[in-house]
Amino acid sequence: MARYFDVHPENPQTRIISAVADSIRDSALVAYPTDSCYALGCRLGNRDGVERIRSIRHLDDKHHFTLVCQDFAQLGKFVQIDNDVFRAIKAATPGSYTFILPASREVPRQLQHPKKRTVGVRIPDHVVTQALLAELGEPLLSSTLLLPGEEEPLTQGWEIKERLDHAVDAVLDSGDCGTEPTTVIDFSGGEAEIVRRGAGDVDRFE
Repeated sequence: MARYFDVHPENPQTRIISAVADSIRDSALVAYPTDSCYALGCRLGNRDGVERIRSIRHLDDKHHFTLVCQDFAQLGKFVQIDNDVFRAIKAATPGSYTFILPASREVPRQLQHPKKRTVGVRIPDHVVTQALLAELGEPLLSSTLLLPGEEEPLTQGWEIKERLDHAVDAVLDSGDCGTEPTTVIDFSGGEAEIVRRGAGDVDRFE
């Protein structure tokens, strides 16, 4: 049964954030809010958590997992990035974007695209997510909380708790954060390729 945490969306309670971060360190899989809908998240090295995300979402090995990072310094440890791409991403973060880039050696092979050796990265503009990332001190390996056969992600904490009670270990609820996923930009070829139009404005990348 999942633990349920009700957190203030603008002033997240330190004790709650600490408790959720501790559970993630102890290999928990959590549902948490972002600036573009809820996501499933676990530690980078949590293989069981990765398999549980794949199971919940019915994902194959070609799915791009996302490393949700606190800031650009953290993001830069996990991807290879040149100066032009650096400037383009820096100008758009934090925000509702996921960027696909060549993975660095810090990213386990099983989390990279099997052929392209790429990974998704993003820096969210959300108070609760940023508080959790700051407390955790490392990225969250994440995937949008979109269930198989459904067109929109789950966006109510109580519903997530109800439907995934035995599939996740914790639900961090800070209220509705929308149903529109991130805009996905693929920079793995050096130029911006819009893979998905979502919450982030695509004008700067066209």
